[in-house]
Amino acid sequence: MIPGVSSRRRFSDLSEQEILALAISSEEDDARIYRMYAERLREDYAGSAAVFDGMAEEEDVHRRKLIELHQRRFGDVIPLIRREHVSGFYARRPVWLVENLGLDRMRDEAEAMEREAEAFYRKAAARTQDAETRKLLGDLAAAEAGHSDKADKLAEAHLDDETRDQEDRTAKRQFLLTWVQPGLAGLMDGSVSTLAPIFATAFATQDTHTTFLVGLAASVGAGISMGFTEAASDDGELSGRGSPVKRGFASGIMTTIGGLGHALPYLIPDFWTATVIAIVVVFVELWAIVWIQNKFMETPFLRATFQVVLGGALVFAAGALIGAG
Repeated sequence: MIPGVSSRRRFSDLSEQEILALAISSEEDDARIYRMYAERLREDYAGSAAVFDGMAEEEDVHRRKLIELHQRRFGDVIPLIRREHVSGFYARRPVWLVENLGLDRMRDEAEAMEREAEAFYRKAAARTQDAETRKLLGDLAAAEAGHSDKADKLAEAHLDDETRDQEDRTAKRQFLLTWVQPGLAGLMDGSVSTLAPIFATAFATQDTHTTFLVGLAASVGAGISMGFTEAASDDGELSGRGSPVKRGFASGIMTTIGGLGHALPYLIPDFWTATVIAIVVVFVELWAIVWIQNKFMETPFLRATFQVVLGGALVFAAGALIGAG
């Protein structure tokens, strides 16, 4: 390979045999992805898993038709060519990303896959001269375009309204437990726990650079601590809270953001300008926490306001008094 020159081939340079081989490998990959979705969902979303099983079977039918056509035209040896070998060809997500998608995201990804496959078959059909090959590729393009209807029929067979509602509730609960709850805990900890050291340093030194360094250290340190604590506290197997890695990232990142929010204004050289802006940021942070608690955790608004704003005000006052003393 020449440095700086792509090793991927252009679609327009592929022979008809290579186009068929590419279609076969693509159908194999899509069937695997649908089956991976199904396995990932089977325990909690049996109805949706059955839908993806049905879609994988459809891809198997397409693959068999393509292989039969290849055998008739070119023999049994199918060239090894995949999506990643072709420049500009649509790609699928890596396995480790696919496995971590939520239910709604899997449904969206499946729709996008069918649209991309349809576009490929239409482009491939336009490139072929053989009538039988062109007809099959055109039929497959139409089949991919109709997969949304097929998916709807499969959903009707496996997902009645009650089952879909139950799956949607389960998905929402999983989202809350895996992302919102740890993220909210991190945001609260980062926003509130760093108030005292940041504002104590600010009023004690009136040095914006020192205050920023203390705030940065407190925020990053709290983020790392909260992230590892959340990840190590529960593997999610019995509690159903989901991946400890996801929860750790959600908690750690939001903790860091919560602290940095009122540390960053101290990049401004003027002490009182930076302090006023930092106080405004704190106010916004605390109300954001109240809003998240009310919207996602269904905490009564007045109760959330009392808990968060009063707690934040007390910690801020403690830091300011300690720094002023």
